[in-house]
Amino acid sequence: MMKTCRISFSLITILVLSCTIVGYVYAHDSPKDYVDAHNIARSELGEPNLIWDDSVAAYAQNYANQRRHDCQLIHSHGPYGENLAWSSSDDLSGVDAVKLWVDEKPYFNYMLNECADNQMCGHYTQVVWRNTLRVGCAKVICDNNGGSFVTCNYDPPGNYIGQRPY
Repeated sequence: MMKTCRISFSLITILVLSCTIVGYVYAHDSPKDYVDAHNIARSELGEPNLIWDDSVAAYAQNYANQRRHDCQLIHSHGPYGENLAWSSSDDLSGVDAVKLWVDEKPYFNYMLNECADNQMCGHYTQVVWRNTLRVGCAKVICDNNGGSFVTCNYDPPGNYIGQRPY
C-alpha cells in the first residue's frame, strides 16, 4: 500500500514539474505580459495604457504563422502598426521583444522629432504612439531550429511622418 502511495505522489510531482517547465517556456508571452511591457514604457511619458485586442492579436498570429518557415523581418503591410523581432534562439519572449523596441528610446530626439544618425527608433515610437489604443502580439518558433519570431500590431497605427509620437 505504501508503495502505491509513493508512486502516486511521484506521478503528481512529475506532473507538477512538467507544468512548471511548460509554464516557464511560455513565460512572458501572455497577453498581460505584452500589454504590461508596453504600458511601462507608455506610463513613463504619461501616455494612456494600451489594451489587448483579440482581433489585432489574431492578425498578429496569422502573420507570425506565415513567417514561421523563414522568420524574416518583413512587414505585413496590413492595416495596423507593426513591430517585429527575431532571435536565433527559441527563447526570445514577448517581453524581451518589447524591451528591444523600448531600448531604442535613447536614439529618439523629441525636440527634432527624429532618430539619431544611423540608429533606429521607430519601434520605440510605435510602442509609445499617443493615439494607439490597442495591441495584439504573437510569437512562433521558427521551423528548422531557426529561432523565434515575435510580432506586435497596433491599432490605430502610429509613426506618421511629421507627427510627434507623444
